[in-house]
Amino acid sequence: MRARRARFSAGEALVWAALGLAGLVFLLPLYVVIVTALKPLAAIVDGSMLAPPRDWTIAPLAKAWSGACIGASCEGLRGGFLTSLRITLPAVAGSVAIGLVSGYALTQWRLPGARLAFALVIVANVLPYQAVLLPVALTLRRLGLFGTVEGLVLVHIAYGMPYTVLLFRNFFIGVPPEIVAAARVDGAGFWGILIHVLLPLSWPILAVAVALQFTAIWNDYLFSLVFGGPNPPVTVRLNNLINDGVGTKEYNVNMAGVLLVAAPALLVYWLAGRWFVRGLTLGGAR
Repeated sequence: MRARRARFSAGEALVWAALGLAGLVFLLPLYVVIVTALKPLAAIVDGSMLAPPRDWTIAPLAKAWSGACIGASCEGLRGGFLTSLRITLPAVAGSVAIGLVSGYALTQWRLPGARLAFALVIVANVLPYQAVLLPVALTLRRLGLFGTVEGLVLVHIAYGMPYTVLLFRNFFIGVPPEIVAAARVDGAGFWGILIHVLLPLSWPILAVAVALQFTAIWNDYLFSLVFGGPNPPVTVRLNNLINDGVGTKEYNVNMAGVLLVAAPALLVYWLAGRWFVRGLTLGGAR
C-alpha cells in the first residue's frame, strides 16, 4: 500500500510539474509583453528581454493609445479601439440573442425540416472564413454596407449565429422536460417559458457564449481587413503599427499596443470565469 501510494505521489508530482511547465510556456509571452510595455526604449535596447523594468513608465501605453504614428496618422489605437467596441458589442448581443431563441426553438418545435436545419447549423460551424469572403463582399455591396461598421456587425452576427445556436441547443436539451411541462400547465407560452423559466438557468452557457463571441469578434483580423473600410477595427491598426517601417522601431510602444488590444478579451474572461468552465461543459458535452 505504501509503495503504491508513493508511486501515485511521484506520478502526481510529475503531472503537476508538466502542467507547471506548460503554464510557464503559455504565460512567458504575456510576461514579455507586460514588462516590455512598461520599459523605456533605452532599457529594451541595452537590457535583457526578460529583465523586469528598473524604471517603470506608462508613457508607452499613453503613446500607443493616442500618439503612435500609423502611416501618416499619429492618433494611436484609440480610434480603432472605439470602432472595435462599436462592432463587437452589438454583434455579441445579436448573435447570442439569436442563438438563445433559435437553440430553444430547435429543442421545442418538431417542425418539418428541423433535422436538416440542425445539420446546416453544424456545417456552418466548420466553414472557414476564406470560403465566404466573396459572397459576403457581394452581399454587403448590394446592401450598401461594404466598408461600414454596420456591415461588419451584420457579418459577425451571421457568422457567429451557428455556433451560439449549437451551444444553446445542446444546453436546453439537458433541461428536464418536467420543468417546461410544469410551466405550460401554469399557462406560460413560448416566450414566457424562455424568459422566466429557462433564462435564469442559462447563466453558465450565456457566459460561455458571450466570452467566446466577444473574443472571436474582438480579435478578428480577416473580416476587419477586408470589410473594415477607411476606419478599420483595432486589430488592423495594431498590425499596421507593428509592421510600420517608417522611423525608429519602438518595441515598448508596440507591446503596449498589444497589451491594450488584449485587455478587453482578458477582462471578459475574468468576469465570466465564475460560470465559464461549467457552462462550457454543459453546452458542449451533450
